[in-house]
Amino acid sequence: MSQQYAGASTADTEDVVGLILADHREFERLFRLLRNREEDRAALRGQLADLLVAHAEAEEQEVYPALRRKAPEEAEEIEHGSEEHSEGHEALLELLEVADVDDHDTFEDKLEELVEALNHHIDEEERDILNAARENVGDDERAELGRAFLAVRNRLLEGTPGDVDNVGRLVDEAREKGEL
Repeated sequence: MSQQYAGASTADTEDVVGLILADHREFERLFRLLRNREEDRAALRGQLADLLVAHAEAEEQEVYPALRRKAPEEAEEIEHGSEEHSEGHEALLELLEVADVDDHDTFEDKLEELVEALNHHIDEEERDILNAARENVGDDERAELGRAFLAVRNRLLEGTPGDVDNVGRLVDEAREKGEL
């Protein structure tokens, strides 16, 4: 089932910084909706999970390696960003494992843990990594990077990258690498 995802998919830019920021705003929008008990939380959780995993994987495959080359002074922050992706996946897995979205206390506790982890990552990424991209990567290269980011992200979104089995696999891999 193909679904239109907002965020970078609907952004009016090819600049990788703008695309990443558009996804960040979409995460925030989905969090607001997920806090509303009147919404279809199961569907929104799946949408958030798919977008979150596709976004992180596209950053790690395309954006972070390019920034390591262009802004080597930010290598530690970029590595930290990857670790925070793993922490986000771990919090996402806990939310996905809540069997009953109508178990409001459990669901909302796990949602807030994910919100906290992701907001922390977004804040640091926007202040450090994306500013390094603005300062060290030219406009044309940021557009090229944006196209590469979108290609990976959108290819992953053709499937269900945020399903519980895949997120569990990502968490297991992060544990094996010592990131968690």
